[in-house]
Amino acid sequence: MRITYRIICLLTAWVLAFPAAHAQKPDFESRLIDAVQKYNDSDFKGTVALLKDVGQTAPGNDAAWYYLGNAYFMLGDNAQAEKCLTEATRLDSTNYWYRYYLAQFYRMTGQKERTLSLYEKMMQDFPKKVELSYQVVNLYLADGQTEKALRTLEDIETVMGKNDATVMTRFNILRQQNKMEEAYTLLKEYSEEFASPQTLTLLGDYEMGMFNDTTALAYYDEALDLDRDYPPARLGKAEAFRLTRRYPEYFSIVQDIASDPDIDPAAKIDYLGAVFKHSDGRFFQNHMAALDTTMEMLLRCHPADTAVLQTAGGYYFSTQRKERAKSIFRENRDQNPEDKTAALTYLQVLGSMGEWDNLVREAKESYARFPGETDFLEIAAAAQYNQKNYQGVLEITEQILEDAAGDKEKTLSALASMGDIYHMTGDAKKAYKMYDRALKIDPNYVPVLNNYAYYLSEEGKDLRKAYKMSKKTIEAEPDNATYLDTFGWILYLQGKALEAKPFFKHAMLYGGKESATILDHYATVLESLGENDLAKVYRSQAQAKAAEEKE
Repeated sequence: MRITYRIICLLTAWVLAFPAAHAQKPDFESRLIDAVQKYNDSDFKGTVALLKDVGQTAPGNDAAWYYLGNAYFMLGDNAQAEKCLTEATRLDSTNYWYRYYLAQFYRMTGQKERTLSLYEKMMQDFPKKVELSYQVVNLYLADGQTEKALRTLEDIETVMGKNDATVMTRFNILRQQNKMEEAYTLLKEYSEEFASPQTLTLLGDYEMGMFNDTTALAYYDEALDLDRDYPPARLGKAEAFRLTRRYPEYFSIVQDIASDPDIDPAAKIDYLGAVFKHSDGRFFQNHMAALDTTMEMLLRCHPADTAVLQTAGGYYFSTQRKERAKSIFRENRDQNPEDKTAALTYLQVLGSMGEWDNLVREAKESYARFPGETDFLEIAAAAQYNQKNYQGVLEITEQILEDAAGDKEKTLSALASMGDIYHMTGDAKKAYKMYDRALKIDPNYVPVLNNYAYYLSEEGKDLRKAYKMSKKTIEAEPDNATYLDTFGWILYLQGKALEAKPFFKHAMLYGGKESATILDHYATVLESLGENDLAKVYRSQAQAKAAEEKE
């Protein structure tokens, strides 16, 4: 808010904010001129330094108080700002700008009652300043004082007559009150006398909502007769054609919009995103050629717009044209070399396509552009893992440990990953060393506690230690199927199958049926309890899931 206020103040004309003051000594007048220059140069401390003694040197100079108050506000000293702005207004209560900026100060500092009170008095004193009335209407509405807002609108219309602004405000009030029929009747009556593209388009939208597509199209056409390029009317007409399955006419309008450089690209992608979201696979299948043309037109119209590139890339990716998607996301990355998200999105596409060598190279190059952003190294490590290059994973993770020194979460994650890789490659000793390092940093780090406990249980040793670690994980995340499996399995290995069973039952409710290992463990526990029929069911599911995981 301070930035906005600063801009407003800088735009205020010297002749408006610096009226004739009481006669002062030449040296103070010179200082005041210098202070105003400093203020306009955003040197607020310099402004204060020159004017802070105004109370002793020139207490009757209203302009000095005004600039001093604004400077204090820009420096964050609200108490002094209010004191000085109030004094400027007291000295010259006829100055519109003094009172206006005091009201703005009240609004920006959350003094709602004072803001409204001052604006109301200003409306009486400056009746020709209609913009004040509009601001008061908005303040009333924000404060829930609907009736006062309506009365103020009536006053505006008495002076200026009805216009789009007053009618649209009434329309929005009626809609908020859920008086839909009354709201649209208001628009119809206004449009019969003062038609505008905005009101006609809203009437078209209303008629479409009532399934009166012929009437809706008539309103859209009338709006376009007044302004052939009015985007809401063009989109409304397009939607009318889409919903009535008049697709050639629909795509003709949409493609015209897509290639129009005067329409905000954000509005275009918002509309296309909504269409994509609410369309089924048949729509894409039946109209892919037209959709492709639309997307290519959009790209040609806005070749450097990040949001357009992301939308187009997402469109081609979701319709299984991954090579085209990849080229668009790469273009977005290349055009926005400082955008981390653009780089990450491109890497995610490479990963989804299984281009592991390319992904490793690109991730490392991205890390060179974004030093310290170890997300890129983690992606490179994941690619190496998918290539079964475990030594490469360890090397990258070592670099993460080095570069992320002091970052607890990244350090813990790296140590956990290294421990998992060492165990996978048969070096349990080094694995447990990594896990111990992690637990020294955070004794309650559940990913390490779970894996450490499970691997100990697999070896059938130190089950008491494994039990203690695993118990912490289910206390921290009682609905985590993996952690429940580990704890239940340790109980089983300790000869406590009956105690283990409830944990497996709970795991089944939270994703356990998606894991062949968990299903197999549960079957084993049931068998040990003599529940053979149920055990066969889960054993069969485990075998089916294992076969599925191999595919």
